[in-house]
Formats: sequence, C-alpha cells, structure tokens
Amino acid sequence: MVNTGNFDLQSLRLFLLAAESGSLTKAASQSNITLSAASKRIAELEKNFECRLFIRQPRGLELTPAGQGVVRHARKVLDNVNQMASEISDYSTGVLGHIRVAANVSAVIQFLPQDLAGFHRRHPRLRILLEEALSENIVEQVDSGRVDIGIFADNVAASGIRTFTYRQDRLVLLVPSGHPLASLTSISFTETLGYDYVGLNQGSSLLRRISDEAISAGKILKVNMQVTSFDALCRMIQAELGIGILPSGAISHTLHGQKLVAIPLTDPWAHRTLKIGINAVNSLQPEAEKLLNFLRSVK
Repeated sequence: MVNTGNFDLQSLRLFLLAAESGSLTKAASQSNITLSAASKRIAELEKNFECRLFIRQPRGLELTPAGQGVVRHARKVLDNVNQMASEISDYSTGVLGHIRVAANVSAVIQFLPQDLAGFHRRHPRLRILLEEALSENIVEQVDSGRVDIGIFADNVAASGIRTFTYRQDRLVLLVPSGHPLASLTSISFTETLGYDYVGLNQGSSLLRRISDEAISAGKILKVNMQVTSFDALCRMIQAELGIGILPSGAISHTLHGQKLVAIPLTDPWAHRTLKIGINAVNSLQPEAEKLLNFLRSVK
C-alpha cells in the first residue's frame, strides 16, 4: 500500500521537471541538486508508489502509464500548494479575505471588469480569485462549494442553487463586411441557417442555445469551425470562415464597423439574462456576501 506520508514537495517538483524535460540531468540542474541526489529521490518515489515511473532510454526518460498518472496529480498538488502559499501570504500584507468567483466568458468580457473594479475601490483589502469557466461547470462548482459565487447564462439548469439576476445582454449575428447579409438592419435566426457557422467550443451555453433553437426550427446548424474565445470567433468570421452569434458587448472594437458587421437578431431569446448563483445550503462568508450584494446592485 502506498504510504503518502513519505512524499515531499521537492521530490514531486523534481519528478515533474524530469517528466517535462525527459532528462534527469536537466531536472537535477534546474533543482540545484546533484544527479546522484536526484536519482535517489526518483528511486524513493518509485519505491513509495511500488511501481516504475520512468523507462530509462538511451536518449532520456520516458514516462510509464503510472508516471503519466502521477504527472496529473503532482501538478494539481503543487498548484494547490502554490495557491495556498499565495493566499496565506496575502494576509501578511493586509488582505482581509478571499472571494472565489467563477464566471462565463460573456460576463468576464462584458461586465465584470468594470463591476469588480468598482467593488475593489470600496473594498481594496478583499482579494477576488476569478476563474473563467463554462456555465454548466460553474453551476457544479457553486453547488459543490468550490466557489463562493458563480455567474452563468440563464439557459443552464440551476435548480440546486440560489440564483439572482445579474445583467442582461443582447445576442447579434456577426458577419464579414462583404457578406450577403451585411446590408440587413435585423434578421431572424432561422434566416441565417443556410450559412456555415463559427461556434464556441462544446459545452458552452451559447452554442447549446443556438443548437437548441435550430433543432426547434427543424433545421441544421452547420458549424464549420469551433473556437474557445469570442476574440477568436471574431477573427475567424473576419477571415470569412463562417458567420457567428455572440453578445454585442463581446465584439472586438478594433474590428466592429470596419471588417465586421453586427446585425440585431429579432428572436426573443436573443435578449439574455446572466444569473448569479450561490450555494443553497452553506451561508456565504461576510466578504463574499459583500460582493454578492454589490453585484446585485449594479445596473
């Protein structure tokens, strides 16, 4: 049985360096220890795990399947330790508390920069740890208590948590300036479905929304390409790889009006509501309660 009490952080860091470089010599040099000391530490790790982590090849090290598993967990352990050290060191500099927030890309790009800046001016000694995530994942993080506050799209099921209205945005169709639809002043979603789309990645609430609407209309949403950010979406549409739907406030200002044209959608669902969610069982800490009240008050 693995004895977890025998692990130490330095050995895990050394192991990751060796895994990333494929060389124990390089890992030892980066760790400022001798090669023999590095070799002993890796041998002790393998002894503790009761399996080999590396295959020694003539040209370097190759991870075993067990070693690949240790890489994933070691990174998480070291990331958590670094985050812990960072948070605790904040208290020595006068920080009074930390607030964990997860928000979807629409909120992060359109609203949170201004809103969090306003909150920081009022509460400069509270630290906000913001993570961008997909709306479905945000609801799960709130429900499990991994974050204090979540901000997500209204078309995601959130029956297990408490929700409040945050902000509203409007979805528009984005096309290249030379596109056949570029001269229109408004358009319905079904009128666009004859063209190829550029969409966000699988799991995004926006892709789900437009996919569901296409199914409801009995038509096919032809997604030619998928990207992970609104900026990338704009760039791909500019390159005439398809058209797309996104919040009007997320369109790159350097492209809007010159190389891209935003056309308002006439569909009622194009007016969206972003929601704030908190855990339904556990009470918020006072610092998170302050942020919740502030976000609920902004317009």
